[in-house]
Amino acid sequence: MNLSKRIMLLLPFVATHALAAISVSDDAGYVVTLQRPAQRIVTLAPHTMELVHAAGGSNRIVGKCSHSFYPPLARRIPEVSDNRQADVERVLALKPDLVVAWRYGVPQRQIEQLRQSGVTVFTSDPKRLDDIAGSIVRLGKLLGTERRAQSEARKLRSKLTDLAARYGQRSPVRVFYQVSERPLYTLSDLHIVGEAIRLCGGTNVFGAMRTVAPQVDLELVLAANPQAIVSTNVDPSGSGLAFWRKYPLLEAVRRNMLFSLNPDLLDRPGPRMLDGVQALCEVLDKAR
Repeated sequence: MNLSKRIMLLLPFVATHALAAISVSDDAGYVVTLQRPAQRIVTLAPHTMELVHAAGGSNRIVGKCSHSFYPPLARRIPEVSDNRQADVERVLALKPDLVVAWRYGVPQRQIEQLRQSGVTVFTSDPKRLDDIAGSIVRLGKLLGTERRAQSEARKLRSKLTDLAARYGQRSPVRVFYQVSERPLYTLSDLHIVGEAIRLCGGTNVFGAMRTVAPQVDLELVLAANPQAIVSTNVDPSGSGLAFWRKYPLLEAVRRNMLFSLNPDLLDRPGPRMLDGVQALCEVLDKAR
């Protein structure tokens, strides 16, 4: 067979693979498919912007959620949603080829509205710390930046392994993780923060609760007598923890083991959460 005939036979094969769709599964169970790497991206939660950035796509983000301040260039990107509602018309006007949303952020009806308008949506909801790395890898595939994404994922997994090796087998510390003061909310081990507490060698005093973010009575906290109380209250004065000082018989109060940590690190399941976990491990080591 001469060369020209061989080339003609190969052309359909080459064309098929050149146009092959990119598909990944998101955290809501949808198969997300693009015909080519995403070039215009809207992120509808702060942590989804950080995931896209880690995957190598920060310069492709054209719209964001409020409170998305990292990476620094985020401040120049137009806001198209807050934590409760998206401006669907503004999102559509940006002509995104990919929207990265949080499962518990904007209403599901708005996500469906975007899908019905022809927008591809990737829903993010990491349940475990390792899922953060996995999310970066999948987004890297959708962006065509797999090498960068794989590299970032390896760094995160290496840090996760190091933290577990350093703190995971140390003597346990009973921890109350305070989400809010009035009403008093915490997180159970169904939340990713529960895994962070375990990795640091802590025992979540309400870890066994069957609700992800249960409201608890003050009496239950007093009965659990935590050795450390951790809050992600943004007030640098630590006012979210101050009211515990009325209960000096609590071991955490008696030993002054009341810690306020950065919510942007520990409350967002993005790549910087590993820095928040490290800070958590360090304060629990003080309590230990």
